[in-house]
Amino acid sequence: MRETRKATLMLEDGTIFEGRSFGYEKPCAGEVVFSTAMTGYPESLTDPSYSGQILVTTYPIIGNYGVPPRNGDEKMCEHFESEKIHCEAIVCQDYSWEYSHWQASRSLSDWLKEEQVVGLCGIDTRALTKRLREHGSMLGKIVIEGCGDTDFKDPNTENLVAKTSCKEVMEYGSGDKTVVLVDCGTKFNIIRCLVNRGVKVVRVPWNYDFSTIDYDGLFVSNGPGNPDFAEETVANLRKAIEGDKPICGICMGNQLLSKAAGAKVYKLKYGHRSHNQPVREVGTNRCFITSQNHGFAVDNRTLGADWEPLFINMNDDTNEGIRHKTKPFFSAQFHPEACSGPTDTEFIFDKFIELL
Repeated sequence: MRETRKATLMLEDGTIFEGRSFGYEKPCAGEVVFSTAMTGYPESLTDPSYSGQILVTTYPIIGNYGVPPRNGDEKMCEHFESEKIHCEAIVCQDYSWEYSHWQASRSLSDWLKEEQVVGLCGIDTRALTKRLREHGSMLGKIVIEGCGDTDFKDPNTENLVAKTSCKEVMEYGSGDKTVVLVDCGTKFNIIRCLVNRGVKVVRVPWNYDFSTIDYDGLFVSNGPGNPDFAEETVANLRKAIEGDKPICGICMGNQLLSKAAGAKVYKLKYGHRSHNQPVREVGTNRCFITSQNHGFAVDNRTLGADWEPLFINMNDDTNEGIRHKTKPFFSAQFHPEACSGPTDTEFIFDKFIELL
């Protein structure tokens, strides 16, 4: 029998879930959100879009295939989506202390302890998810026996884009065409998908004036938190859409491009976080299963006359992308680079490269 400490998750409405600790032992707080993905916890934990959040997995068991090694060059790890874990904590029903996978180099528990991230298991995640679905995403905190207490913390009140963006210009790959990637908290697989298509990628901070760079196309990444904090990015995008160079945005990039086009963004009740979100391309019967991770959405009704929705979520009819009616500008709210998740929509990158 393993000796584990009692750990308690408390929601801001006073609801309490008691379980056991399996990661680093410290009090933590953030926004409690859930993901319905069945696999991909190494990718999810290192996705900057989860910054400031306590991630609840609806699939009952995690940890069974361990964690891959930190391979790759100093710029980009091979098996992860950023340089570190961004979640405040991960919560599951059943943690597997024994793991088995040919790529695994350590357990999830050991990784969490190394990165000083909390893990909580042994709670009824079905009841927790139901509560979040009924009341919406809520603030929460995890307190571990003998490790003190902490206050609730709302990550949506701070500029998480600035927190997770790179701090200096970085370059990847080579090719005849140059793509500027505005890093709002980018996943590494966006960079991989671009580099694998034979272009040079220049990754710049979220508030960088990219008009000083001679580029062929502009790509705006995913990112965490409230898009209203990224006004400097929006201002730069407003200047970019006055020109004709191709622009593509993913997730946060969709919201920021929409704001540059004059649209408004609002917070969803509990967001879209999963590998099984169905979207339809507007004006067609083409449907795709997508990977998603976002808590805000674009209000289609506020798009300017020169813009139109490109994709629509088939579960709740929310916006899943926009496009300009005449210029080579478009975006996707979902993750075409997946990792983890289905790769049905990787053609988004092909379409962007064709426009360069």
